Amino acid sequence: MKLKIQFLFLFISIIGFAQTPIIDTAQIISPNRFNSEEAKLKPYVIMISADGFRYDYAKKYNAQNLLKYSGEGVQAKAMTPSYPSITFPNHWSLMTGLYPSHHGLVDNFFYDYKTKKSYAMSKKENAEDGSWYGGIPLWTLAEKQGLITASLQWVGSASDAGGKRPTYYYPYHEKFKPSDKVDKVINWLKLPEDKRPHFISMYFPEVDGAGHHFGPESKETEAAVQLIDEAVGNLVQKVNDLGLKNVSIIFVSDHGMIQVDGGNPLEIPEILFNKDRFDFYNSQTLVRVYVKNPDEVKSVYKQLKATKTDDYEVYLDKKLPKYLHFSTRDDRYHRIGQILLIPRAPKVFLEKNQKTSVGKHGYDPNLVPEMKATFYAWGPGFENNLIIDEFENVNVYPIVAQILNLKLENRIDGKLKVLKQTLKK
Repeated sequence: MKLKIQFLFLFISIIGFAQTPIIDTAQIISPNRFNSEEAKLKPYVIMISADGFRYDYAKKYNAQNLLKYSGEGVQAKAMTPSYPSITFPNHWSLMTGLYPSHHGLVDNFFYDYKTKKSYAMSKKENAEDGSWYGGIPLWTLAEKQGLITASLQWVGSASDAGGKRPTYYYPYHEKFKPSDKVDKVINWLKLPEDKRPHFISMYFPEVDGAGHHFGPESKETEAAVQLIDEAVGNLVQKVNDLGLKNVSIIFVSDHGMIQVDGGNPLEIPEILFNKDRFDFYNSQTLVRVYVKNPDEVKSVYKQLKATKTDDYEVYLDKKLPKYLHFSTRDDRYHRIGQILLIPRAPKVFLEKNQKTSVGKHGYDPNLVPEMKATFYAWGPGFENNLIIDEFENVNVYPIVAQILNLKLENRIDGKLKVLKQTLKK
């Protein structure tokens, strides 16, 4: 399919994922870092995230390069996002091996009642403040063990989370085309051996932008899938041309996408607008309620439960299904809230005069298969011609650490045994 690149980047410019209104396209380099002698001998891993790349998009839209490479390597039938299936929480789960309730990014927007501060994905001061981000990201783990890393706009990569930023990174903006990002990765791999990154993470927003604005079944989403597939094909070809051996590539996404019923939205219960008693945080596919007087939690829950419709469910946080890892017992940073209103897809909660996008995510991926994400991997670190069953995204972290021979420094939720079968024996 002939891609209309100029059209694709027209809608990319309105994606609501930008972390700063001030456009700064310069690379930032942490000085005086070098690969240890041991690190120079280690393999390379390039970890690619295509935001919103639903588990079935490659086959649905005939992404020939991704189908070819993953067919020669490892294909998962699907990858299960952590709950909620939202961008920032899941990118950080992939990079730390922790569920959102354990690493603290419980939403794209939230309030910390301990520090009395708000987090918003669009704020530069939040994006670059590592105190918001729990866990040890893979680039920090590698850097602490003498391995140079680089990141192209992965969530949290401009922050000092875990104690060390990547050696090379770019603050988030939307000025780079996918081809620009490919060239920057190749330039990193052309660096002298002592400065060359062995772990590279990179992020593409185009598929998510198309899915939100036009829906997952649209020609625009198909074109965005083809655009990313072309970029991956170019990346693989250029890596091969470098003659570097032992480069493995992991292609993932954070969540899927579904077309929602924006014309018939759910109303947020009127009682919750009493700011003296409640705070609520509406991501449209999840409403988190904080009850300011703890003694009122049970009575408010009963009231909300009694007045709800069949289109959504009301949960006490401590009663949320265990498999979501999003209840009181999991909430290490106390950022979730005590009551959750969860709509049944494709319904969304909208406030007065609020609008929604055509496509959305955030639902429970165990109940809404359209939320499921993609996992493909290929290269010398992975087995050949292997199809695996669905698994949770926190399990990606330990296999990257295993390939790079990194020692885990903290307890994570991911387990090496889940994906060990994918690694070359």
